[in-house]
Amino acid sequence: MVDRNRTIAVVGASVAGASAATAARAAGWDGRIVLIGDEPGLPYERPPLSKAVLRGEKPAASAEVNPASTYAEQGIELLAGRTVEALDPAARRLVLDGGEALAFDAAVLATGAEPRRLTVPGAELAGVHYLRTVADAEALSAAIGAGGRVAVIGAGWIGCEVAASARQMGADVVVIDPRPVPLERVLGPEMGAVFAGLHADHGVVLRLGTGVAGLRGGGDGRVAEVQLTDGTSEAADLVVAGVGVLPRVALAEAAGLPVDNGIVIDQRLRSEVPGIYAAGDVAAAWHPRYRRHLRVEHWANALHEGRTAGANAAGPAPGATYDRSPYFFSDQYDLGMEYVGFGRPDDVVTVRGDVDRLAFVAFWQREGVVTAAMHVNVWDATEGMRAIVESGLPQDPRHLVDPDIALDDLAGPADEGGEAACYAHLLDED
Repeated sequence: MVDRNRTIAVVGASVAGASAATAARAAGWDGRIVLIGDEPGLPYERPPLSKAVLRGEKPAASAEVNPASTYAEQGIELLAGRTVEALDPAARRLVLDGGEALAFDAAVLATGAEPRRLTVPGAELAGVHYLRTVADAEALSAAIGAGGRVAVIGAGWIGCEVAASARQMGADVVVIDPRPVPLERVLGPEMGAVFAGLHADHGVVLRLGTGVAGLRGGGDGRVAEVQLTDGTSEAADLVVAGVGVLPRVALAEAAGLPVDNGIVIDQRLRSEVPGIYAAGDVAAAWHPRYRRHLRVEHWANALHEGRTAGANAAGPAPGATYDRSPYFFSDQYDLGMEYVGFGRPDDVVTVRGDVDRLAFVAFWQREGVVTAAMHVNVWDATEGMRAIVESGLPQDPRHLVDPDIALDDLAGPADEGGEAACYAHLLDED
């Protein structure tokens, strides 16, 4: 029986929020668990929205984190379509829309992120889309299906995945980004060029190295053209803006919690206020390996941080440390990739395999240490990549590229203090 005198409140019915709620119950919390989300329906995962759901290959319901029965069976109260208007850390109370107050013993803030909005002239025109929610995906899918030329502004992960899906749906697509290659900010120029070639080979027009000066509409008030900073323009029947996201920190900021590119939390995902935790896209968590706060905008991080925050909120202090390596994946056309670690775009890249055939493993190294690794279509490489990255050991590039040496054989236990020393070069990086 649920003890209604004790409550864990989870703000944000996201992957992180849903994971926090179920983890709190699994950790033995016998009080109330209230999961509050501002979207209708069940919590869902966002990666399918730019892929199978956008293309109409799977229904939106396929992205749900858990079936409705999970929340009912575990006694998790799901308040869907509700917003939290205020957080009072001292009184341990939330104020919901309509003025309803909810007292809590512990809270997990999993409010996620929201798309950056275009600020150029014409950004308010009809036909300009953003992709974050199921409703966004359904509207964009219908717009692409209606035909016309799609202009994708931004060649990051969302931009590249939307461009790939739109091409697979038969649309003409142009991708616009001020950087010289897609994904350069994360992968650097060499691996970014791989994705440039991938999209070009699938018929995407790439307008790279130039920015957007404005959007021009037709007589019907809909977008018709993207004007570029180099003085040229690209016709567009609809525009998809994929120019990054911002953490949704307004609630935490108004409550006086420390905010610095996310809610600042420690390695146990605790804020400076006892009993208040954060997880997912909104959380800037101290990472013990990298010795800095990291805010990671990917599904796996939301899932695992949510689990840790929920379990820690339910259990005795101090709780578990969150020290998982950053991980993300992407699927574009026939390319599938997984990335582990925290590299920089100017790290030295070493490649094992065949880049031209899109079957390889890339390693990013700084001072001999592998800071990150990515495979493309080499599906048995992930755990070996992770072991190499987490070992913190210097690696001979000749061994990294040698297919006769198993990846697992390159990883071994780091010397005492080795990881900290190996990642010391990241301390002054934001």
